[in-house]
Amino acid sequence: MLQKCRKVLRNEKGLTLIELLAVVVILGIIAAIAIPSIGGLIDNSKKDAHVANAQQMASSARLAITGEPKFQEGTWYVSLKYLQDENYIEDLKDPDNGTYTEGTSTTIVSTIAELGTGASYVKVVSGKPDSVYLINTKPRGVRTGTGDTLTDPVSLDSLTRDSVK
Repeated sequence: MLQKCRKVLRNEKGLTLIELLAVVVILGIIAAIAIPSIGGLIDNSKKDAHVANAQQMASSARLAITGEPKFQEGTWYVSLKYLQDENYIEDLKDPDNGTYTEGTSTTIVSTIAELGTGASYVKVVSGKPDSVYLINTKPRGVRTGTGDTLTDPVSLDSLTRDSVK
């Protein structure tokens, strides 16, 4: 028995430097493939959160306009500030760790200019939410356009991850 233990202790087999290097290279290749994929997943989940916030804002606007007959006709703009002040919606958590722009309007208004600078809003046409513009301080959010003209709302029918700019 004692001789068996000595024989096991004298056995000096192990990993060579080449084998160890091969393992490190393989792990490096796997990391190089996985890290960009994970980064894309995180960005997509943030975009999905912006879209969910915009949908929640549109649902809150539906509640806000049901009790007021004058909003059933024409075009109206419901700001995020109004929805929050009137408790139709709780504060929205921005997935980019910023804050959504609320504007200054405390009522439902008939022109964009009345909302306040850079306000997030829901456009209501004939009593139904039509489109939404939800922007944070980065500025990133739900909007259309390209380049410096990213100021137009997104139709609720076409609200997708691609709507986040």
